[in-house]
Formats: sequence, C-alpha cells, structure tokens
Amino acid sequence: MLGDMPKGFVPYRPDRVVVEESRRRLEADFEVADQRRTARHFSTDPVPIDLIETAIRIAGTAPSGAHKQPWHFCVIGDPATKAAVRERCEAEEKNFYEKRAPQEWLDALAPLGTDFVKAHITDAPWLVVVFRRDYDMLPDGTKSKNYYMTESVGIAVGFLIQALHRAGLATLTHTPAPMTFLREVCGRPVNEKPFVLIPVGYPAADCLVPDLERKRVEEIMSFK
Repeated sequence: MLGDMPKGFVPYRPDRVVVEESRRRLEADFEVADQRRTARHFSTDPVPIDLIETAIRIAGTAPSGAHKQPWHFCVIGDPATKAAVRERCEAEEKNFYEKRAPQEWLDALAPLGTDFVKAHITDAPWLVVVFRRDYDMLPDGTKSKNYYMTESVGIAVGFLIQALHRAGLATLTHTPAPMTFLREVCGRPVNEKPFVLIPVGYPAADCLVPDLERKRVEEIMSFK
C-alpha cells in the first residue's frame, strides 16, 4: 500500500484516544482556556525570548489556505522601538476616541475602561506584530497568490494567544487604525499588511480585568 502513496504525502496515523480520555483532556483544556483574559496592565518583568519563539512555532502549525502559510510574526523588544510604536498608536487611538468612533461603539467600550493611553505597549517586554502576507514574491520576480489569508492568519493568532496563555503569559489584541506604519517600523515588504499588534508579558501585580461572563455553550452551538 505504501508504494501506491501519492507523491508528497505521508501516512497520518495518530494514536486513537479512548473516549473517556478525550473527555478528560478536553475538560482540562477548557478549564485552562476559561481562565484567559485580555490584560491591559503588564509587568515590566523580562520574559525569555525562547518562550515567545516556541509560541510562534505553535502558531505556525495552524492550517492555512492551500498551505501557503501567509503570515509573519515580527517580535519587538527594543525599548526605543516600543516607545515609537506607542506614540503612533496613541495618536491614532486619540483621534478614534475623540473624532471617529460613533457613540454606539464608545458605549460598547465603556465597560472595559479603555481609552487612547496605551501604556501596555511600553510596559510589556515584547510586542508581536502579526502580518498578513497577501502574495509571495518568487525568485524570478513574479507573484504567487495566497488564499484565505485573513482566515488563515486569524486561526494562527488564535493558536498563538492560547499557547502564550498556557505558558502563563498575558496578551492583548490591539488593532490601531490605520496600522500601515507598523510595516515601516518592522521593515516588512509591501506584500505584507499589519494584522494585529499583541503585547506579551506577565500581568502586573495590580492588574484588574473586567468580570465578564462568557456565553453559555447553548448560545453558541446548535445541532441539526
């Protein structure tokens, strides 16, 4: 049988897990995942870079359209660069809160206590800027189109956030608009667009998060 295998394929035979063990693992994973919160107050305590690297390796295992893997993760730890990013982000956010945001949006944000001050950008030891690569440039100068870029990168970001959470690290998903300046800061090519900015670190000792209630499974799942 193996001799008839199509070129470029390998066997996939993971051990089948008994149902009760599957239940145990999933319940344990849920208990961990349910503790995740978005943090806006970070400790300045250092975080080893290998933790970030391994989490990004995990993110890189996400499925993607045509296996094109249309993502790039730029990790920023330099204090001066973080300060520059914060300055640009706060300028855009100030304009958003004071001029662009409709009142309905501001009302929705009010319970979270957010504003245009983004101290987390400089407090967190690391910033991860995730880019969406719309096409690849081949050695001969031609373009190779990517597929389902937004969906693929979104899944990879989910993998990344959960990996960092399981490592005991806090995150925040931040999408200042416009974000194109991040491409310049990170020195990325024009075929990549900033997707999300994620501060990463330990939560501050006095970090508080909203006491939110997640929707019950009956509200987010249906059977047919």
